[in-house]
Amino acid sequence: MNLSESHVSVVVSCYNYAHFLPGAVESALGQTHRAVDVVIVDDGSTDETPAVAARLCADPRVTYVRQENAGQASAKNTGIQRARGAFVAFLDADDRWREDKLALQLPLFADAQVGVVFSRMRPMSAEGTPLAARDSDPARQPRRGKVTEALFIDNFIPFSSTIVRREVFERVGVMDTALSMGIDWDLWLRASVAFNFDFVDEELIDYRVGHSGQMSHRQEERHGWAESIMAKFLAAHPGAIPAAALNRAWAHTFNNRGYYYRSRDLSRSTGYYLRSIRSRPFQTGAFRGLVGNLLSGLLGAK
Repeated sequence: MNLSESHVSVVVSCYNYAHFLPGAVESALGQTHRAVDVVIVDDGSTDETPAVAARLCADPRVTYVRQENAGQASAKNTGIQRARGAFVAFLDADDRWREDKLALQLPLFADAQVGVVFSRMRPMSAEGTPLAARDSDPARQPRRGKVTEALFIDNFIPFSSTIVRREVFERVGVMDTALSMGIDWDLWLRASVAFNFDFVDEELIDYRVGHSGQMSHRQEERHGWAESIMAKFLAAHPGAIPAAALNRAWAHTFNNRGYYYRSRDLSRSTGYYLRSIRSRPFQTGAFRGLVGNLLSGLLGAK
């Protein structure tokens, strides 16, 4: 296969993002790698998305599909089904790509064992202004090769940065429509058992943060879905995660929740820090959190 000519289908799912949609689609069509088509899947939007999509369809590389609102997993699966390329890339409607993104990532698929290629992301404001930040959490730093253990601890793969070899869907399936959140993490975990992952160590996407439509605002609900995904994966792949890595994963999960609840519910925060310590006693993060909670409680009592 000549990778420079490999066709990439870009799935852009959309729900009431008419004002962001042109920027996303134009960033996909403007790639230096020209063998691209875009599938816009409108998941029952009630805003101006149909009219905006109709204008974008003036470019013959763009296909527009509208369906009754069925959720993000269903919308992305519709896009995968309509994709024509040997590779499927995902781009959320509120994000944008750097023009050389595909050109830099596709050569990594020369390794036939690689099923998913991703990159770093650069955050931008709701208005589209770039923000300077790299995630310093070691658990969210990119990895390549066999990534199952690291990925089980935390999802370090920016969704809009991914390109997926079509064979991945044929081997491990598509998005799980039973999940409301974390559908990408669930897919990457399943794919990681059968395929290697690779990444370009550059910020190839602009990821929009801070607007009201984002699911990432529903953090407490996300906690519950994360536990469901972890339990589902362990049930389907017994032995895939060694005991030490499993303990690290739960410790990381509970430590993050302890931090999240510190400014919301001190008692709940302390409970999560204690669960983190029970999962992995020899760590410092949860102990620092407990000390911080104790000091906060003492100061608050004065």
